Amino acid sequence: MTTQELLLRARGAKDAMAMADTQTKDRALLAMADALEAEQEDILAANAQDLEQARGTVSDVMLDRLALSPERIRGMAQGIREVAALPDPVGEVLARVERPNGLVIEKTAVPMGVIAIIYESRPNVTSDAAALALKAGSACVLRGGKEAHRSAKAIVSALKQGMEQAGLPRDALQLVEDTSRDSANQLMQARGLVDLLIPRGGAGLIRACVDNATVPVLETGTGICHIYVDRDADQTMALDILENAKCSRPSVCNAAEVCLVHRDIAKEFLPKFQKRMVEDRAAAGLHPVQLRLDGTAAAIIPGERAGERDFDTEFLDYVMAVAVVDDVEQAIAHIAQHSTGHSDCIVTENAAAARLFQTWVDSAAVYWNASTRFTDGGEFGLGCEMGISTQKLHARGPLGLRELCTFKFLIRGDGQTR
Repeated sequence: MTTQELLLRARGAKDAMAMADTQTKDRALLAMADALEAEQEDILAANAQDLEQARGTVSDVMLDRLALSPERIRGMAQGIREVAALPDPVGEVLARVERPNGLVIEKTAVPMGVIAIIYESRPNVTSDAAALALKAGSACVLRGGKEAHRSAKAIVSALKQGMEQAGLPRDALQLVEDTSRDSANQLMQARGLVDLLIPRGGAGLIRACVDNATVPVLETGTGICHIYVDRDADQTMALDILENAKCSRPSVCNAAEVCLVHRDIAKEFLPKFQKRMVEDRAAAGLHPVQLRLDGTAAAIIPGERAGERDFDTEFLDYVMAVAVVDDVEQAIAHIAQHSTGHSDCIVTENAAAARLFQTWVDSAAVYWNASTRFTDGGEFGLGCEMGISTQKLHARGPLGLRELCTFKFLIRGDGQTR
């Protein structure tokens, strides 16, 4: 089926999705989760083929993003069940005004219509995106990366079984067969067929969509996330946060890429940091972190000197840029210059410094004494998420159900004229 044909099918199913009641959608989601687990063997077999083809062409951390396991499939199914348990956003009255002339105006959440998602090699995005779009009353068109296409196809096949069991139209969930650049361009240019396009992936993909799309784009962002270790930080806490934010899963957008350290503690803290992130991890058989150091940090600990672009790079790997700053104000200025507006953190016991940091760092999520890895729909109580928005219009941060709806004004009168 061509991309145009499946877009037309999705468009044809959008009204049925918009009219589906909460019970029907939730029943479908629960059946989709069950089908995902029931078809686990086929999904894992498809994923094994994807992994085999990708080996030698992508890094180990990217292979980890691509890989599925029984535990990850159970996690995907649980994510769908959590979406089913969330309140239905469709029909929610967001604001209500009663005018002096008696008009009652209600700003009411309604479905988008057809939501298209272009994403790269993360099979779990397939189920997350489908679940969120369907619960939000929209049809969903998925265009994944070629590295994960077999996995995505097996996942969509299972999800459609669950949708049919509950009486939702199969055409409301579509997977683009063509993984070439042409199909992505078709989605970007599908005015009248796509109501919202969400790119989820690297900087190149997102920039291509923002620059070339003629349909509305909800921009998700790359994550150059910072951890600033303040003069008044609990240093053990800082080390725990840094290792978690960098190493728990370095290939994701909420992983930390930059460590900033207050000058007053740099000579004390940086050797501890180097030992924890490099020596201790290597001794434990874990992947050590490669440190890219500014001039001040390089005079204190061993590591590679930072290059011109290292503080502007989303490494998505066991690599971290490190700089020494004079104070919290300089940390804020550094982040303003280099951050992508995703997630940034201060580690400090000084409440005044924390308030200053959280007030002036202009990112979607700004942390005080917690890992940036929490920037996630599930961790924020939104169920699974469509991505992390770093823009400021319509939605910012984790994109949950509410962010996948638009709204209209419903006005009730009793004969008023103007």
